[in-house]
Amino acid sequence: MRQRHRCVWLTIAAALPALLAAQVWKNKPIAQWTPDDAKQVLSDSPWAKALTPTIDKSAVAPHTIAGPGGIDIGGVGIGIPGRTRGLNGRTQRTVGNDKSAGEPPKLIVRWASALPVSAAEVIVHELDSPVVSEDQYAVSISGLPRGMIPGDVERVAAELKRTAVLKRDGKKDIKPSSVDVLMREDGPVVVYSFPRSAEISRQDARVDFDALIGRLKITQAFTPGEMVYQGKLEL
Repeated sequence: MRQRHRCVWLTIAAALPALLAAQVWKNKPIAQWTPDDAKQVLSDSPWAKALTPTIDKSAVAPHTIAGPGGIDIGGVGIGIPGRTRGLNGRTQRTVGNDKSAGEPPKLIVRWASALPVSAAEVIVHELDSPVVSEDQYAVSISGLPRGMIPGDVERVAAELKRTAVLKRDGKKDIKPSSVDVLMREDGPVVVYSFPRSAEISRQDARVDFDALIGRLKITQAFTPGEMVYQGKLEL
């Protein structure tokens, strides 16, 4: 029995340095963050989560017109490998980080309005990062295929606004006040802004972000109790 306990403690002790190093940025002021620290904050931290969305087959089918201005909210990766059907229903050849037919892309969902996120973006020189109003929470989605949001981005943004929400247990859902689509070389970034007048606090056990982009169903939980840096809730 003692030998088994000793083996368990040795295993924990061996793993502890790696676990501590994995979030070393937590115990450092932002001015001392390295590029590696910043990259971790932007990709795997309480404010940034990697996910693979699900395909919502109940969403509006291809070639069906829906939403303001007649936006076609088609699927992604439909039919031909190397091509996708964009939000306007038109088939386009994929490039860059686009995926083959039917394969959902891997996305990064960030709480973009949080100080650690904006600071990390500066450190890694993400000069085209979202500009967020002080009276708004902001959640961004990156990693979308480059051909998924062609055409009139304002009309697309209006439809994306309709299908997004922040959910909290026992409280009223928060709808976005605006949605912006940033067209970048490596693919579009969608930024959802929510009013801070709907206060989120550490007492909220979790906040679920739900969105629908084409047929990509995106659901990501954030834990306010973990979104703390230097003793302060950062949202």
